Amino acid sequence: MRRAPALIASAGLLVAFLTGCSTPVDAADCEAPVMEGAASKLVSVSGEFGAAPTVDFPTPLKTDITQVSEIIAGTGDGLVPDQLVKLDLSLYNGTTGALISAGEYDGATQASIALDAEQTLPGLALGLECAQVGSRLALTVSPDDGLGPAGGDANSGIGADDSLVFVIDVVRANLLRSDGANQPVASGLPSVVLAPDGTPGVTLPSSEPPAKLQIGVLKKGRGEEIAEGDTATLHYTGILWNEKTVFDSSWQTGKPADFLIADGSTTEGGLIPGFAQAVIGQTVGSQIITVIPPDQAYGDEASQTIPAGSTLVFVVDILGVN
Repeated sequence: MRRAPALIASAGLLVAFLTGCSTPVDAADCEAPVMEGAASKLVSVSGEFGAAPTVDFPTPLKTDITQVSEIIAGTGDGLVPDQLVKLDLSLYNGTTGALISAGEYDGATQASIALDAEQTLPGLALGLECAQVGSRLALTVSPDDGLGPAGGDANSGIGADDSLVFVIDVVRANLLRSDGANQPVASGLPSVVLAPDGTPGVTLPSSEPPAKLQIGVLKKGRGEEIAEGDTATLHYTGILWNEKTVFDSSWQTGKPADFLIADGSTTEGGLIPGFAQAVIGQTVGSQIITVIPPDQAYGDEASQTIPAGSTLVFVVDILGVN
């Protein structure tokens, strides 16, 4: 039987930088860095939210300033910097009108974008700030905020002086931290305290680690239940019981990640068995703590910074599910 892969394998394309100070804001109070303008008003879009749009605009469409127009109004809080969002997205070359790429619009497959101008195309990240889930946007991105600084993209037929035209459906926005209701903590589990930004601090008992998998719910979220085989976005801290040291933490790196919630000993790309079992059946918005014995983790083999025979402790915020 194949060994379970390391917990954080192949999550690099789906991560987002979170600052801890970003919190959802009322859309009416949100100060968007990108406004509507003459260029974005020239983009004509028809069709229903979540379905492939019909898009028309005069060419060449040029803009020196990134602009955004709301085509369909959304509801809820405004998106904030560093948030991870799921989008149905179509991209056009503003000069030629050519379609560069388009989403599936199948209700299940969306692009995952971090609203971080250093990690994502600046015009796209900034243009989405303050947008609401359920909204459809026409976004015209200037060369300076697009691919101009990189000299364009010859493979996509985008020149350094080309503006970009995005039509975007904002499908989902993940939480920044657990927002569930506090739950009584089962006796015997490590104690957890939270910093103002949500970073967990864990105090481990001096006793011997438990021999069986332990799972406790610290906060109970009201969101969707995680099923085996789902891809979930998690913030987590991992601790070695014996050493009482943190061996991995998305809070320290600022990068929550998407994981396939499945037993990695039987499913390619899955997680260590105890971690998968702890998350399956939990709900979005929840925070859990789990103590994972060696036989549900890496057994008698070492893995990167984890010694052989280690009992692991994880505190996990469940931020979203695909």
